[in-house]
Amino acid sequence: MSTSITFIGGGNMARSLIAGLVRQGTAPGNIHVAEPVAGLRSQLATDFGVKTYASASEAAAQGAVWVLAVKPQVLRDVCGSLAEIAQAQAPLVVSIAAGITSAQLLRWLGGTGAVVRAMPNTPALLGAGVTGLFATAGVSAEQRGQADTVLASAGRTVWIEDEARMDAVTAVSGSGPAYVFLLAEAMEAAGIAQGLPADAARTLVVQTLLGASRMLDESGEAPAELRRRVTSPNGTTQAAIESFQGADFEAIVARAIDAATRRGQALSAAND
Repeated sequence: MSTSITFIGGGNMARSLIAGLVRQGTAPGNIHVAEPVAGLRSQLATDFGVKTYASASEAAAQGAVWVLAVKPQVLRDVCGSLAEIAQAQAPLVVSIAAGITSAQLLRWLGGTGAVVRAMPNTPALLGAGVTGLFATAGVSAEQRGQADTVLASAGRTVWIEDEARMDAVTAVSGSGPAYVFLLAEAMEAAGIAQGLPADAARTLVVQTLLGASRMLDESGEAPAELRRRVTSPNGTTQAAIESFQGADFEAIVARAIDAATRRGQALSAAND
């Protein structure tokens, strides 16, 4: 990517995106990072050769694309401090803050501009994430491509055309890794309760989840079909599945996704 990029915030998610961009060929000299913590600035410069700044406004002046990678609770103040530059410079603004709408971002940045709202998840730290993206009407086709390049450096991307569905993206994939970790935690505990050594239970669970995920990704088959293939009539898997379904497993998952979606909507409203 030849366009200059400014990261406002140099924490873990920004670091993963920077690493991906450099790995894919973006010149470190085209990447600018505003980070108030001196130690983080130094580490970013050492590890990636990027240009770092203590001041958000100084870094923002360098970039045609801004990636807002600060905590949601401080984003309003950060945007306010950059509004004058945003209106004068008209950058593409990509926000990875959960629960902050594009209308809020545009208002805080001075009223007009090109904004892409993005929701990556934590596997992006390993280059194995997925990000939901929504673009406002002011975003050109070229700018959509720029946003996609930035986020695709940490995994796959999915464009969402209705911003109201971004809270569902957060509920499904943004929060989703925690659901998998909860399942892994429960499976490990159950295996130990059945007499497995703890280290064996962990290996069995981790590799099972990893292998199943690869099958979902690489087979191209629907989850229901893959489940059917490993569920022999009257077998052990069927017994376990019936136990799950007897406890209304699908409804539990649906309620969890709905609860997370509603919480995201409430957080967006609270930020107005």
